[in-house]
Amino acid sequence: MTAAIYGIGTAQPAHFLSQDLAVKMVRSFVFPDDEGIEALKETLRGSGVTKRGSVVLEDDQGGQHFYTPAKAADDSGPTTGRRMERYAREAGPLAERAARRALAASGCRAEEITHVVTVSCTGFAAPGIDSSLVRCLGLSPHVARLHVGFMSCHGSINGLMAAKALAESSPSARVLLCAVELCTLHFQQGFDPSQLFANSLFGDGAAAVVIGPEESGPAGAWQVRATGSLLMPDSSDAMTWEVGDHGFRMNLEGLAPHLISPQFRGWVKEWLAGLGFSMEKVGSWAIHPGGARMASAVARMLKLPKGATSVSADVLAECGNMSSPTVLFVLDRLQQTGAARPCVLLAFGPGVAVEAALVG
Repeated sequence: MTAAIYGIGTAQPAHFLSQDLAVKMVRSFVFPDDEGIEALKETLRGSGVTKRGSVVLEDDQGGQHFYTPAKAADDSGPTTGRRMERYAREAGPLAERAARRALAASGCRAEEITHVVTVSCTGFAAPGIDSSLVRCLGLSPHVARLHVGFMSCHGSINGLMAAKALAESSPSARVLLCAVELCTLHFQQGFDPSQLFANSLFGDGAAAVVIGPEESGPAGAWQVRATGSLLMPDSSDAMTWEVGDHGFRMNLEGLAPHLISPQFRGWVKEWLAGLGFSMEKVGSWAIHPGGARMASAVARMLKLPKGATSVSADVLAECGNMSSPTVLFVLDRLQQTGAARPCVLLAFGPGVAVEAALVG
């Protein structure tokens, strides 16, 4: 029995933060001087992002939002506790919208769902989004639940690995996988050059997938063939995601050299060969667009054909880096446009960890 994707759904917040608006909004709580503003503008221009959804906004003009003007140079903004209160209020409804769209696309009824796998690294709450989805979607109170927490941008592939195993465990299994992240709750205040990139890049979003046995799924459904993992040696400081007193802090310094190393390409080739494939037999690539240069650097290292990461770049431009849901946004667009199969998903997280999936 092989797992297959029955349907995908995505969702973003009601309000969007353009990069021009980001300068105006962030200026009040991050940079009290012209030097900081110029640094922010330069980072925003090079981020590859045009706009991104954000739950911190109360309107599309940024007139009211979660953050307040800094009262002093050392004002670090809302406490982590306050940010988690906002997460608990906003994450469930956003996840619900994506899940409803995935269910509609799959043709499955809510009462058919046997397992719920949730993914998130930007907030903590209990009962969590898994319980929220059971209640709001009208799922069985007996549905099995699993949460993949704090694994950062590759979390959806870890969730896909779990969902695949569950879907293949029984002919009646129907797994709802849902990833939701509210990255903009973790804007860092004050002039900290190491946080400029994160403040200019990350957005909020949710993506959901319904997975079940191929034999019971829609005709021509994409199979979830395999997943793979690599923990790069000597890379534990290259990318970190830490809980602080005033939000979570992302450090991306040193990430790129690990992803453009020959060792990374060698592992991808070896993993595919073990599945009976070569790089040339891959029809399309869903690469997590961590930043404007990351996906293209990975494409160069893997020697991918021209245009292989164009959908990744489009998702980054229109949605920002939404952490774990992002690679599912890319996969959804590839499916909608009839991309060639099979497709390799690649995403990266602290460690440096690389997660991969072969679907199609």
